[in-house]
Amino acid sequence: MTDRSVRTAARRSGGRPAGSRLTALLGGVLPMVAALLLALAAPPASAASLTEVTNFGSNPSNLRMHLYVPDTVQERPPVLVAVHYCTGSGPAFHSGTEFASLADRYGFVVVYPSATRSGNCFDVSSPQALRRDGGSDPVGIRSMVGYVQQRLNADPDRIYVTGASSGAMMTNVLVGNYPDVFKAGAAFAGVPHSCFATTDGSGWNSACANGTVDRTPRQWGDLARGAYPGYSGPRPRMQIWHGTEDSTLRYPNFNEQIEQWTDVHGVSLTPAYTDRPQPNWVRTRYGGTGDQAPVEAVSVQGVGHSLPAGGMAARAIAFFGLDGTGSTDPDPEPEPEPEPEPGACRVAYTTNAWNTGLTASITVTNTGSAPLNGWSLSFRLPAGQTIVSGWSASYSPNSGAVTARPASYNSTLAAGASAQIGFQASHTGDTGEPASFTLNGAACAVV
Repeated sequence: MTDRSVRTAARRSGGRPAGSRLTALLGGVLPMVAALLLALAAPPASAASLTEVTNFGSNPSNLRMHLYVPDTVQERPPVLVAVHYCTGSGPAFHSGTEFASLADRYGFVVVYPSATRSGNCFDVSSPQALRRDGGSDPVGIRSMVGYVQQRLNADPDRIYVTGASSGAMMTNVLVGNYPDVFKAGAAFAGVPHSCFATTDGSGWNSACANGTVDRTPRQWGDLARGAYPGYSGPRPRMQIWHGTEDSTLRYPNFNEQIEQWTDVHGVSLTPAYTDRPQPNWVRTRYGGTGDQAPVEAVSVQGVGHSLPAGGMAARAIAFFGLDGTGSTDPDPEPEPEPEPEPGACRVAYTTNAWNTGLTASITVTNTGSAPLNGWSLSFRLPAGQTIVSGWSASYSPNSGAVTARPASYNSTLAAGASAQIGFQASHTGDTGEPASFTLNGAACAVV
């Protein structure tokens, strides 16, 4: 209908009465006034949202980048790179973890990379990925950090990385490849730097995933140091999380990561501090006793490949120093280490050896005041010893850093109770005993 036909129709009807016109006017105005008053009364909505960034720099594997900038950020904001699991994405990790809400609280920026290869796993296995500026995914993630530093004037002394599963493996890779960029990392259910290495183009390393890749601390440390030959500056602090029942990236990888990063930092493998922040968490610190120790490890009893769970992200943020507590010195001088206090456990270990074999009998005692509903005992066999059979427990792997898991009938240890387990092993001459034992990640007294 045209404007002229509207005017003609109005004349034919004699026009609309004044009251009707006023009613129509108020009918249009009043809702607008009400909406305005409601908007003035309501608190302002958050404008922060996840934004995709393109053309952020060198990106040899075509990763995608999403950026979360809170409504209020620090003047020179810290940056957290949060790396997702296989089959995931940056947006999924943003919505499924607590890092964005913690960024709102503390004013840091979060970068969420997304893998684009089949399965959405990150490359932590190719020779290119395992050396500085070699190519593949780590180069793209480094470019994302550079983009944020340039565009948001981010603080280069407060760049951190965390991740779960594939993202935890990438966390280990990034702190090895770029120790001059990242000040600390937190890996939830990962493996050491270079553990997943392959040369056949495959992205999966079954031996590493199953926890059967066993190296000495020095060998692990050399692999991390070899990612950036000649670097002699400070090294990123490292926080390591793992569930004892992880069947995807098995629990022995927890101890192998501890060995790698304590060697990189040149600190003792004997914990300087042990506590239980939650009933099923055992936290050990190496090279220092404070919240920002060079290496911190949290063993989560009875949990599988499902980290991080509630509250764990906040612990990672505290380890980074982004919650405003404690020192944020990226590489503090190691504190003098007190004599370690054993956890609530005691181990008696005896052997009977012959030409090329031996049997070992182990008595594990819960010296704490609460029952242990499920437990695992970890120790390192001397070189040349290989378990061939066992009783009252399963042993994996059969040499090196071994974890013993009880049978169903002795999986609960009451306060003050003991379990007796044992195994038969072959040897090549060294019939010695393990130097130390940990029960659910806590050091045991040895008698």
